[in-house]
Amino acid sequence: MKKSKALLIIIVVLALTLGIGYMDIWGYDGNGAGNASDIKLGLDLAGGVSITYQVVGDENPSETDMSDTIYKLQQRVANYSTEAQVYQEGSNRIAIEIPGVTDAETILSQLGRPGALYFISATDSAGNPNYSEQPVFAEDGSYSYQYALNKSIDELIAEGSVVITGTDVTDARAVVTQDNMKNNKYAVSLSLTQEGAAKFAEATERAVARGHETIGIYYDGAFVSVPRVDEAIYNGDASISGSFTYEEAENLASTIRIGGLSLELEELHSKVVGAQLGVDAINTSLKAGAIGLGIVALFMIVVYFIPGIAAAIALFFYVALIVLLLIGFNDVLTLTLPGIAGIILSIGMAVDANVVVFARIREELGREASVEDAINTGYAKALSAIIDGNVTTLIAAVVLMLLGPSNVKGFAQTLALGIVVSMFTALFVTKWLMKALYALGLKSVVFYGKGKEKKSIDFLSKKMIFIVLSVLVIVAGFVFMGINKGAGKGALNYSLDFVGGTATTVDFNENYTLQQLTDTVVPEIEAITGSTVQVQTVQNSNEVIFKTSSLESSVRQALEQMFMTKFGVDSKSIQTETISSTISDEMKRDTIIAVIVAILCMLVYIRIRFKDFRFGFSSVLALVHDVLVVLAFYAAARVSVSNTFVACMLTIVGYSINATIVIFDRVRENMANAGKSDIVTIVNKSVTQTLSRSIFTSLTTFVMVALLYVMGVSSIKDFALPLMVGIGCGCYSSVCLAGAFWVILTQKFPAKAKK
Repeated sequence: MKKSKALLIIIVVLALTLGIGYMDIWGYDGNGAGNASDIKLGLDLAGGVSITYQVVGDENPSETDMSDTIYKLQQRVANYSTEAQVYQEGSNRIAIEIPGVTDAETILSQLGRPGALYFISATDSAGNPNYSEQPVFAEDGSYSYQYALNKSIDELIAEGSVVITGTDVTDARAVVTQDNMKNNKYAVSLSLTQEGAAKFAEATERAVARGHETIGIYYDGAFVSVPRVDEAIYNGDASISGSFTYEEAENLASTIRIGGLSLELEELHSKVVGAQLGVDAINTSLKAGAIGLGIVALFMIVVYFIPGIAAAIALFFYVALIVLLLIGFNDVLTLTLPGIAGIILSIGMAVDANVVVFARIREELGREASVEDAINTGYAKALSAIIDGNVTTLIAAVVLMLLGPSNVKGFAQTLALGIVVSMFTALFVTKWLMKALYALGLKSVVFYGKGKEKKSIDFLSKKMIFIVLSVLVIVAGFVFMGINKGAGKGALNYSLDFVGGTATTVDFNENYTLQQLTDTVVPEIEAITGSTVQVQTVQNSNEVIFKTSSLESSVRQALEQMFMTKFGVDSKSIQTETISSTISDEMKRDTIIAVIVAILCMLVYIRIRFKDFRFGFSSVLALVHDVLVVLAFYAAARVSVSNTFVACMLTIVGYSINATIVIFDRVRENMANAGKSDIVTIVNKSVTQTLSRSIFTSLTTFVMVALLYVMGVSSIKDFALPLMVGIGCGCYSSVCLAGAFWVILTQKFPAKAKK
């Protein structure tokens, strides 16, 4: 490479890093347009709109109907944000919290009034029209024709003209079809229940016989679509086509979905609520991230010299690009604390890719290769480990995006985005920067470091000690759970997100900041309730919502008395409601299914890449070990199990599988060149060769999370502490257990000899 080209590469990368960083901070116009403040933040970081609905006409709806309605509403509001929350208040109320928005009226108009969806035949049994086009006049005297009912809904139901209702619809989706000219067209696909399919078959058959009549879809007092029936539909799968744009098709599908709720709801009240974690949580997280990034960059430079400088520049480029992409994807991605976890994991994997390459380069230099050859060979040999490690984690992220519930999607989105960008920076940006620095004259081996052949550490001779130690820790975790449950405290310290609790709304006589509430009011509440407290302020008012574990009437009275005595609050300004968990049984089920599918997909990928099922099972055993050890820590330390628990566990799964794959990739390579070496020798050698990588990657990621723990607010500490344990555990299991599992499986299930 010529010096002029090398200099140009460095200038371009630095210019891009500074330019993107400038846009991240000051926007593309220098005045804040399109800067980092446009990133859509979740309820925990920025607040949003809170809407409370009440069931129409039934003060005590069944638990099944409420659960079904909540689940369907969760699917509906996911269109606004993957981090939206839906939960039950009292016996007949449902609360919806949508982050990243501040206009409650707009949300209400778009969301509509849940329930009351009817499919109405064009004519009754006598052939009289049930609806017709009628003129609607505008203020300027112009008019247009719109469909309107000729009878009341009650009359239509009584005479049998209502074909099906919203509860007969199981799903409605916007889909893409093609016409005869191969042009894309948009339609709405409907799926009906078994009972709904039978009624719809009869109605569509009658509509065709009467000259292809229409069936009007009537929702919230107006017709949203009046499609003509082209043919009888017998299988319960219908399609509404027309000159739709995708947005129009999606809006119609959303309307039908929300109209298919088990209960009819009406709005009780709406308000804009503040962040659950507060501004301090964002500021401290940003400071911790910046300091951590600086420490990691300095570490890379000190340990790896010239390659470390290239990696540090690429790492800053990576962060600037990630922020820019988060700004660009703000319509579909909401950043929350779990999302930050995904970014932290991807930063760790970006560092990991560089460490794997740099270790390879040093090995080649130790074999007396030239620096240029060592760089090229190092990247070539490290490529499979980097691809396999990142792709297995990316598979998990994609599966979680597609199948996981809304509270998992934010984590999966940021993780997937981070993995793609980190692979690009590690494999291209760092590589070209290193080659450019080499071309500018930094060619001495001293600048790159020469690796020495390391004596293999006999990890496998101690494999039973490691396995017994791990089993004891895991068993201790279950013992702690049993003791806690027996003491009536619950096996784990479940937060409101999992078990629900009590929401106390207090209208104070003065306006308190979130920090003031945290310092003065929260300790008083905790002393009375013995519960952790979630705090939400209400915009443009003195109202504050305190969420705690479920409280008995005596405790509620003591709490009310405290507000009156110490803060001068009138008893009429205090309202208390029982609230359900924000993580429903359906969401738990969806999460478990998504994780199982993700693990199965990872197993298939590893089986294809390594051509040995034992590598895949060993990897899964190692990550299950890590999850169980962290679960034991949650039980022993009584760390709050909140919605970040899921993100923490998923982060550990991604981190563990990546670390194990790097070691197994080296095992595969050494086996190809092993000659007569036995598998125990090969595994010990492979673990030793990758030991510095395992330690350095764990250390850099640990530093990032540790700074979040040291500088963060209490909620962030509850997230960071178990994650630190998981990072350490992931390093331990990869080094001490994964290879041992593979050896045991290989000895128990030897490969069949080739004929």
